Amino acid sequence: MTQPYGKMPDGTPVDVYVLKNAHGMEAHILTYGGAVASLTAPDRKGAFADVVLGMDTLDGYMHQSVFFGALIGRYGNRIAHGKFPLDGKTYTLPNNDGPNTLHGGPQGFDKKVWKARPVSGASAIELTYVSQDGEEGFPGTLSAKVTYTLTDNNELRIEYWATTDKPTVINLTNHSYFNLAGAGSGTVLKHQVTLLADRFTPIDSTLIPTGELRPVKGTPFDFTKSTAIGARIDQKDEQLGFGMGYDHNWVLNRSQAGLVKAAEVYEPTSGRVLEVLTTQPGLQFYTGNFLDGKVKGKGRIAYGRRDAFCMETQHFPDSPNHPAFPSTTLLPGATYHAITVYRFSAR
Repeated sequence: MTQPYGKMPDGTPVDVYVLKNAHGMEAHILTYGGAVASLTAPDRKGAFADVVLGMDTLDGYMHQSVFFGALIGRYGNRIAHGKFPLDGKTYTLPNNDGPNTLHGGPQGFDKKVWKARPVSGASAIELTYVSQDGEEGFPGTLSAKVTYTLTDNNELRIEYWATTDKPTVINLTNHSYFNLAGAGSGTVLKHQVTLLADRFTPIDSTLIPTGELRPVKGTPFDFTKSTAIGARIDQKDEQLGFGMGYDHNWVLNRSQAGLVKAAEVYEPTSGRVLEVLTTQPGLQFYTGNFLDGKVKGKGRIAYGRRDAFCMETQHFPDSPNHPAFPSTTLLPGATYHAITVYRFSAR
């Protein structure tokens, strides 16, 4: 089902696509930024709640700067000093996060209206966007395609593809903010998180990775066993200080290629469980540290600090400047392909 959602200042129409599955789950996907505007999931009693933060109107999405539910590109996360080398040339991007480029720049994929079409035979939508050579400083014309599928296993499956006509860098992700107690129901500090990652990438004071892959053991970053988000988030720790909490990339344990489990989150009051599976090498776990109550979201509820968490599956931040990290270079003739699954249940 498709409904009009509003118009851009230049008159371009924006639609919302409603996906439903056999168990009553719903996902609302906007063509603006490919944003997941709403996602309902059942609690242990079968009661549904919207578990993602967002806005009530297109104008609201256009005037918030925290990427609610959006598709992120051309490069998710940060690139140091807005510069990276590729094929002997240095490319310069606009800085929109202190001295760095964040989430593809000030006019990234989250600010674009994607072309959309329903996928026959499934509760799914296909979104496409062509990023022109030089857009936000990135080389190559990049053709991106993303499908959202709401399965009868209560999964939101996101699949990404891209091709380019000249060498470029790419790191696509989704920036949904989750609160499994229900969007707008307060902090997520009691949510219990497991991350299947023995290492993380420490950052400097501007949130750029140092290049080290540091073991989590003995640090506040050890979520190898289920731990409440709030258990250690305010400990005196240099890394937590830099991120104002958790805003770091974890190096996922991976013994094979393909889709592997990366994380699990349990919310004790509702019983809702979120499992994250991905083909990606990393996961940015972010605890909404920069939400400050100024953004009035759905129902005009003010979203405050740590009222949500993000699980952004990805390649590592600043990879183009770290040759030892998994490569984010995409060459002509090759296809970028990644899958992430957000699976919901209750216990």
